[in-house]
Order: sequence, then structure tokens, then C-alpha cells
Amino acid sequence: MKTRSLTTLTAGLALLLAVTGAQAADSDVDQIRGLLKNYERVLNGSDVAGVLQLYAKDGVFMAQHNPSAVGIDQVETAYTAVFQAIDLNVKFDIVEVEVIAPTWAFARTNSSGTTTINATGDKVSEGNQELFVLQKVDSDWKIARYGFSTTNPPR
Repeated sequence: MKTRSLTTLTAGLALLLAVTGAQAADSDVDQIRGLLKNYERVLNGSDVAGVLQLYAKDGVFMAQHNPSAVGIDQVETAYTAVFQAIDLNVKFDIVEVEVIAPTWAFARTNSSGTTTINATGDKVSEGNQELFVLQKVDSDWKIARYGFSTTNPPR
């Protein structure tokens, strides 16, 4: 009887841990999706301070055709330059979010919309594919690494 009770208890505990782990993963995915929606919002608002709140202090921004901006100070400089040069009106399609460890995840997105060149006022079509590496810092998901490439090259 004791063995049967112990087996039942062990199976129940394993099931509880599996369900709790799945719920935690779902919660993390939801938080990451929220982070990506916030990133879309601050990009479209040319909000440097908003962008910085979403990055880890040692975050890296890897913009196409530019050297990597490493650390929050360089990330700030890079986004300041971006927002001085262009205004974005883009929408992210979140294609994939994978939590790969308790404090690490990645997300893959596609974005499309328009870019306004501030110097000329010209609007051009915008399309990119993006990869985010995310890190949980003090219970909040942050952008640890972000890189993108165009899916709409100039002709």
C-alpha cells in the first residue's frame, strides 16, 4: 500500500511540475509578445527612451550595414541617429517565440510598413526580418541582442 501511495504521489507531483512549467512558459511567451508589441510602438514613436527601457544594459543592436552597437550607451547613440534620419510606421508579425531556458529566449519576426526619410520627406516601403535574443533580467524580459535584414531591397 505504501509503495502504491508513494508511486501515486510521485506521479501527481510530476504532473503538477509539468503543468506549472508549461504555465510559466506560456506566461513568458505572453510577456515576450508584449515586449515586442512595445518595441513596435516605441519604434513607430521614434522614442529613444522607450527603446532603452526594453534593452538589457549590455544589449547589442545589429542594424544592417552598420557596426554593432554594444552596451546601452552605444544602443542609445545608434537609435538616436536612426530616429534623426527616419520615421518608421511598421507593424511586426511575430512568427516565433521560443523560451529555451528560464532566463533566455529568442523571437523571430517580420515587419512591414513605411519609412519616411526625414531629410527629404520621401516615403519608402519597409520590409524586414528580425531576430531577437531575449534575456530575463530581474523578472522582466529584455532585448539582449537584436538584428535585422531587409526583405525589400532597393531596386
